[in-house]
Amino acid sequence: MEKNIYSLFATALFFIQINAQVGIKTASPNAILDVNGATTLRKELRVGGTSTQVGNPGLNGQVLVSQGEGLPPVWKSLNVPLVEAGQYKLTNSYLFSDQVGITSFPNNGNVIVYKNNVGDDISDTSTGLWMKLGAFSNTIEIKNDNNRIAYQFQTGVEMRSPTPTVSENVTFACGIFRNGKLVAVRADKVASTNYGGKNGLQDYIFTLNYTEKDVSTGTHQIDVACRKIVSSNSGISFSIGRNLANQTSDPYISNPFILESEFKMDIIEFITY
Repeated sequence: MEKNIYSLFATALFFIQINAQVGIKTASPNAILDVNGATTLRKELRVGGTSTQVGNPGLNGQVLVSQGEGLPPVWKSLNVPLVEAGQYKLTNSYLFSDQVGITSFPNNGNVIVYKNNVGDDISDTSTGLWMKLGAFSNTIEIKNDNNRIAYQFQTGVEMRSPTPTVSENVTFACGIFRNGKLVAVRADKVASTNYGGKNGLQDYIFTLNYTEKDVSTGTHQIDVACRKIVSSNSGISFSIGRNLANQTSDPYISNPFILESEFKMDIIEFITY
């Protein structure tokens, strides 16, 4: 009996050397090792070894990545966290810049609108004369109605008092509109100093951050718009996201890059798979 076992083992070794393929639960292996069934690995998995050197077991948290046909797989570190069902995940992020800005605001006559409400229509002049920052008009897609949209808007503001030694001010507002309806707004005021050395010029940074929850699924149009509310003097020059024109001789000159507008949207959705 013992002699028969040795004979069978020798025959198996001969078969492996001749065919260079081993099949487990398959009579026709198509690789050096072909396993037709579940595999349990009790220790590390090493790749890239040679006849004189053991393979690389990788580091904690790394995953095995294919390099394509004919090349050995390699261990790689993931730069993004793994997300499981029941968690929120950042599914899309948008970033826009604009240097055109708004340098001319329509005249609202004697109608001064101080207040806005969520849901105001961007084309309804009774809620203010809104001017869009065109580079920020964009469409987004929501796939899960359990979500968060984080809006971040920042822009430079510049004004000039007609009399450098007289302090003046401008009140304005900027808002974020989804499908033409106001979802976030903030009003602010910029005032010049009475320091004649700046020729009545004043720069200011405006920011608006807001998170909207549970937006309905589908495609949505997003716009950012601003409006001038009121100024202390009709002769004031005022711009948003752009430097004022004709100031090349000013010692405190700015430019479109310094005052450019930035807009970022992060879409965070609930994972259900």
